[in-house]
Amino acid sequence: MPLSPANAAPQNGRATTAATLSPILALTFIGFMVTGLALPVLPLYVRNGLGMGTVMVGLVSGAQFATALLSRVWAGNVADTTGAKRAVMLGMAAAVASGLLYLLSLRIGGTPALSASILLLGRALLGGAESFIITGALGWGMALAGPGNTGKAIAWIGMAMYVAFAVGAPLGTLLYERHGFAAIGIATAVLPCLGLLLVLPLRGLVPSHQVRPSFTRVLGAVRLPGAGLALASLGFGAITTFIALLFAERGWTFGWLAFSGFSAAFVAARLFWGHLPDAIGGARVALVCLLVETAGQALIWLAPSSPVAIAGAVLTGFGYSLVYPAFGIEAVRALPPGSSALAMGAFTAFLDLALGVSGPLLGWLASETGVATVFLASTVLVLCATAIALRLQHPRQ
Repeated sequence: MPLSPANAAPQNGRATTAATLSPILALTFIGFMVTGLALPVLPLYVRNGLGMGTVMVGLVSGAQFATALLSRVWAGNVADTTGAKRAVMLGMAAAVASGLLYLLSLRIGGTPALSASILLLGRALLGGAESFIITGALGWGMALAGPGNTGKAIAWIGMAMYVAFAVGAPLGTLLYERHGFAAIGIATAVLPCLGLLLVLPLRGLVPSHQVRPSFTRVLGAVRLPGAGLALASLGFGAITTFIALLFAERGWTFGWLAFSGFSAAFVAARLFWGHLPDAIGGARVALVCLLVETAGQALIWLAPSSPVAIAGAVLTGFGYSLVYPAFGIEAVRALPPGSSALAMGAFTAFLDLALGVSGPLLGWLASETGVATVFLASTVLVLCATAIALRLQHPRQ
């Protein structure tokens, strides 16, 4: 018999929740290692390997988030109606295909424009793959954890994602330096195969057969927390796309430490304080975290040296850590039970929209005014999200 949410909900406690979610955490880790590997090297490959400018760097990075945006609600419907396991399997298969496109792009590197176009296609496919993986994993994990542990499940699954980033960034740098971008393409194609081997023997959840809320109702319910997440995620987007270029522009070394520092702080905050959104309220936690993230972005903008920039990345990771589960609780609670994956898919689509649009725009800003200005812009935009957190704390009657 497949597991159902009712008989899968664990007792309270970090260890019990982690043990219950361990297969889902492993799948999330594998799925997002492919992104972690490329984070510090993709901008360098596009600029140095293909000879493209910062606008193309932004387009290549943003393509992933744009297709993730378009597929979020689709992924949520698949997870809620046919099972989260199927959604995760579809995502893993698409990630394998994206790695193969990376390799095809490399084979025709002598034609930079065509190579970049195929790379864009691979990144776009990876965006859809990640959408199905994370949406399926979140729906699966929240059902297993039970309604009283919604924030904790979101926090743990997100933590697995950022552990993958923390591990993948230095590993991707090492692979790129020793074997070139081909190693990144091979790893991107192989790792999701391991995910498929892991997910196949797992028993899925019984899909809910409740009437689904309309698309307009879903968007209306999650619009405020989604907008807060979108603005907050620009700090994350600035680091993933432009921190490596900032280090290169200023001749600083160990740029991968910014990625790993961000991810390590992110994981530590979720490990020790991931229960707070459930305990004291999502909007209240989001407000404090947004202020910390704003301080981190400002520190990167003003950084006179690489250690200060790395410290800013760490502070950003610490602040950004609980924004997603904090606003996520507000989104899930706005829709009826049985629609959690759909709610999280629509909610996360705001993140994809922000990152997909901001990539090219921030790339243009970097080309016109310098890379450091990107972090000034992200500082201001993250600060604007505090108004939404305040609004959610005091809803209109």
